[in-house]
Order: sequence, then structure tokens, then C-alpha cells
Amino acid sequence: MRRTFLALSLVFMGVGPAIGQSLSDTGERVDQGTRPDSFTALSKRLMPAVVNITTSRVVASDLPQFEDGPLRDFNEFFGRDPEGFSQEGALGSGFVISADGLIVTNNHVIEGADEINAVFSDGRTLRAELIGTDEATDVAVLKVEQADPFPFVEWADSESAQVGDWVMAIGNPFGFGGSVSVGIVSARNRDINSGNYDNYIQTDAAINSGNSGGPLFNLNGEVLGVNTAIITPTGGSVGLGFSIPSNLAQQISEQLIEFGKARRGWFGVNIQDADRGLAAAYGLEEGTGVILTRITEDGPASKADFEIGDLILEFDGRPVADERALSRIVADTEIGKQVDVKIVRDGRTRVVSFELGELDATSDEDETETPETDSTLTDNPLGVDFVPLTEDDRRRYRVPGDVSGVLVRTVSPRGPSFGKLYKGDVVTEMAFENVETPEDALLAMDEALERTGQPLLLRVYRRGQTLFEAIDIEVRG
Repeated sequence: MRRTFLALSLVFMGVGPAIGQSLSDTGERVDQGTRPDSFTALSKRLMPAVVNITTSRVVASDLPQFEDGPLRDFNEFFGRDPEGFSQEGALGSGFVISADGLIVTNNHVIEGADEINAVFSDGRTLRAELIGTDEATDVAVLKVEQADPFPFVEWADSESAQVGDWVMAIGNPFGFGGSVSVGIVSARNRDINSGNYDNYIQTDAAINSGNSGGPLFNLNGEVLGVNTAIITPTGGSVGLGFSIPSNLAQQISEQLIEFGKARRGWFGVNIQDADRGLAAAYGLEEGTGVILTRITEDGPASKADFEIGDLILEFDGRPVADERALSRIVADTEIGKQVDVKIVRDGRTRVVSFELGELDATSDEDETETPETDSTLTDNPLGVDFVPLTEDDRRRYRVPGDVSGVLVRTVSPRGPSFGKLYKGDVVTEMAFENVETPEDALLAMDEALERTGQPLLLRVYRRGQTLFEAIDIEVRG
């Protein structure tokens, strides 16, 4: 099995009319558990608010460059300009959420793009401006402009969704814009190990590569989720699709619109799940809650009466089942709020209050800052900064547990790996030998230097695929 995130590199098309109004509000509420006789009217009504997203970016090309002679005209055929660069493109989906042209899609659809366009169902193509993006939840907001108001759709309350409710997906699978599929809510609160905030709606409605960022509608024409990923052994839909719940997507998109970034609460602690055995040691009958294993110095929790070893049962009145649940609750809680936390300490239950902080680049729980590209960390024959692969890295870059190796953190634009290796790649082998640590990688590079004129063969895991790269290494000095 592999997990696939749904952006696609292809050419696409679109269909349909457009009117300037909310397409979700019909004044009538529909029973979500009752299958309609037809989905024709619903799909026709919603189609104008769904867009196909196309992106492009300029990258260093590995394609052949013909300098002189009759073959020079083939440079353009191969997609390479005279400066040695070529364009990459990707496809996805999105949907309009306001009359003034705000569009929600996935971060991974537009990540790294130099140009973004939205294509409407009537064939119009509009250049899109990036308003904000949040890698942690894979949500992005775009903006398009025109003289007339746009047709748009509204958000559903994803907490009201039940397993078995009917849903409909509209998107751009494999470049076939305006595609409609229907199914049911198969499960809720799914964790697919893609990040700290996993809480997906699972559906069996057919979604494929190119559906990324597209809407999952309920029968009232409201957006219940943002289609983001599938799990598949074949590369195509097998009925295991996952959507970001609308309540989370709406919250993040509103923050991106207002602040240009997502704002999350910060507790300032490290935690671990309390299994049945640990819970019993605290005098609890069932395994539930999380245990504080570290309190960040000068963090919000350090200013209150918390102690390492406290077992948290509730946060702001909400039960804490495990680490993932607490991460979501903290992220959702209003920054600056005085929060009551119910804990167990020394066999007794008590409540500790503190003021919730804001998670930012300097907070302990945030990612470490990326070093400068040409730091000494990339001063090696490959020009790559390799770091150990952590569990946080696995979640962020969606690396399965059975893949081991070293993570590419930065690539020097002056090194031989530029355009061949990318941030987030996992190098699993060098010269047919497994690499587990950065030290293994450096040793393999040094050994390769002794084989004059022979490139170093790397086995790389990238976005669900294994590939090989042969890189001519450089002698330092």
C-alpha cells in the first residue's frame, strides 16, 4: 500500500456556466442519509464554483543542451531554454469560497509554483495570487479577480457528518476537469500519519491524482471536506480517499486570509501517550490521557503549576485521548485564553490554569529553522546537508515507517546535486550500500572520491516513489 497526495502533472480542461451567488444556499435542508434519485441537479448547481488549478515553475533541467549545429532547434523541443532551465507543471483542484474570488486548495498543489492559474467550468482562465499557505494542514488560499462577483460555495459543519452520509466529489482527476463522483462518509477522525493534525474524513467516492484541493460536498451543496490523499496499491482510486474536515479547513483558511499564516496555540510541553499500564500506575482503570515528559523553558506551561509526570485528562474542558488529540485541541484553542487543564498527580485529580501562547518559528514545538544554503553543512562532495530521519520528518514528508535512510535538508545551488536532489528526499542507499546516518553518507562520498571518473549512484525515496540518481561528485579543496 502507498499513500498518494493528489497533485498531478498533466494538461486539462473545464466546462460549465457561472453566476455570482452562493451555490450552497437553497433554503432547503436535505437528509444526508437519504440517497437522492439523481445527483444531476446538485452537480450542475455546484460546478461553476469548482476550479482546476494549474501551476508552473522554472527548474534547472537535466535534459540535453545542444549548443551549435542543426540540433540546436531541439532545445526548444525538449523544453529547455538557452539558460539551461525548463518548466515543470502540476494540476489540482480548488473551490471558490467568496464572491470576491477567494479559492481554497491544497498546499502541495501550489507549493514551489512560480505561476498559478485557476480554470473555471466555462473555460475562463484567471491568474491566481497566493494569499497564504499552511504546510502542516496542507491548506492554501488563492485569490482571483474579475469585474463580476464569483459564484461560490459555503462550508458545512464537519462535526455533524456521520458515517454513511452521502457525499459528492468534484475535481480534476488526471486532467479530466469537471469530473463528479459520489459515495459515502466511510469513517471519521482518520490518522494517516501525514502530520500532527491528522483528522481526516474517509470516503469511498472516487478521487484520484488531480483531485487534490477539490471539494467533498454534502447533499446541501456545502463543503464537508477538502480532498487531499488516497491510499492505493495501484496508483488509482480503490475507495480509500481522505479529506481535510471542513471545520479545520475553514479555520485555517480564515487565518490565512486575515494574517497570511496559520496561528496555533502553544502549550510548551512534550508529551507521551498513557497506555493501560501507565494509566493503572496513576490509579486509572483505562488507558487514556497523555503524560508530560518535558516542560519548555520560558514556554507557556512553565509559567504555571505543571510538573513533569503530570497526566493530562482534559484540556479546556475537552477530553484528551492521546497525543494527536491534544495537538489538535491546543492548535484549535484561542491564543491568549486562560485554559483549565485537568491533571492527575500523586494519585489525585486537580486543575491547573495557564495562559495559552502562540506557536511560531521560535517556539520549541515548531520546526527547526532551515540553515543557509551554502553553509558548511553542504560543504561536501554532493553539496547536500544530510540529517537523521526523525518521526517528525516522517510525518512532514510522508515517509513510511519501513523506509530508512538520511533526510535531505538543503541542497547547495552550486553543488552537483542541485536539480537532482530536493529538500525532503530520503537517500536510502549510496553505491548499493544502505545509509542510516549522515556519517554513513559522508563515508560513502569519501569512498566514491577514490573511484575517479565514476558517478555516485543514489537510491532515493521521494513522495511515495523510489528512484535512482547518478551524481558526479566534486573534489573539495
